[in-house]
Formats: sequence, C-alpha cells, structure tokens
Amino acid sequence: MEKEILRAIEVLREGGIILYPTDTVWGIGCDATNAEAVERIYALKRSQNKTSMLVLCRDADMIVRYVNKAPGIAFEVMEMTEKPLTLILEGAVGLAPNLIPEEGTLGVRVPRHDFCHQLLRKFGKPIVSTSANISGEPTPLKGLGEVSREIIDGVDYVVNPRFQGKPTCKPSAIIAFGVRGEVKIIRQ
Repeated sequence: MEKEILRAIEVLREGGIILYPTDTVWGIGCDATNAEAVERIYALKRSQNKTSMLVLCRDADMIVRYVNKAPGIAFEVMEMTEKPLTLILEGAVGLAPNLIPEEGTLGVRVPRHDFCHQLLRKFGKPIVSTSANISGEPTPLKGLGEVSREIIDGVDYVVNPRFQGKPTCKPSAIIAFGVRGEVKIIRQ
C-alpha cells in the first residue's frame, strides 16, 4: 500500500487528479488547495456545481484548519455516527476559491477507510472527493468496474482496486450545521 500512497501523493502534489476508493464509493480527487486541479475535475465531470464536491480530512484538527466557524456539536455528531457522514460547515478558508460556494460553506468528511486515512495523513492537506461519474449520470456504487471509460481516461492516476476495502457502496449522509447550532439533515 505504501507505494500506491506515495504515487498518489506525487500526482496530487503535481496538480493531478486521482481516481481512488473511499469509505463510500469511488471518488475523483485532487489537492483541495489547488484551483487548477479543482477546475480539471469540474471539466471532467462537466459540472460547475460547487456543492457537489466535498473534501476529505484526516481528523477534526485538519477540519478546523480549513473551516473557521465549525460548531462543537458538528464534531460530537461526527464522533457518534457509525455511518459515513459529510458535515456542511460555514467559514471555509485556505482552500481553492473555486471549491467554495458563494455562501462560504464546505462539505467535509473524515473517512473511516485505511487507504484514505493513510493518504490524508501523509499528504497533510484535504483532498477533494466527488463521485466518479459525469454529472447527471448514476453514481458508480459497486466499484471501479462501474466507472465510465471517460472518467478513467480523464484522471492522471487510478489507485489499485485491491485497496477498496469494504465501502458502504452508497453516498454519505449529509448534515448542515449553522454557526448558532442550527442543524439541517440534507441526506440520510
């Protein structure tokens, strides 16, 4: 796994985009601080929908470096949940500007996935995660075999599927948290 992680990091540092397994479904990713790489993902997916892309972070400490208005309740909920959960938090900072919607929110998730965790730990920055499909087409839920040739050919590196682990094979739940403790369930 070490060689695979080092190769993925090399591609990310060069501004490339990767196709990689997560705890939910296969994702397209890049360095979340690199606006050119983010733009390449939008072009590949044929989308400019900033709310469709979230970032994976190693842990709560990484999240608070890139979101400056995260209420404590969000982290409590994240700790309690058994299923993959994306938090929508206000006050995104330090990321590619084309990744942040006008309202300044950011979708973040801490994956419970060995490959992702090691990749994030060694890379040291958030990684974009968006489903590996063209916008409007079905999300590939059963693994790399469902990802279209256009997506595979459009990325700079495809992680070996043997590191897929045991994903949930469905998108994460999404909960938005306001700075005053407001909570809105977007997807269960």
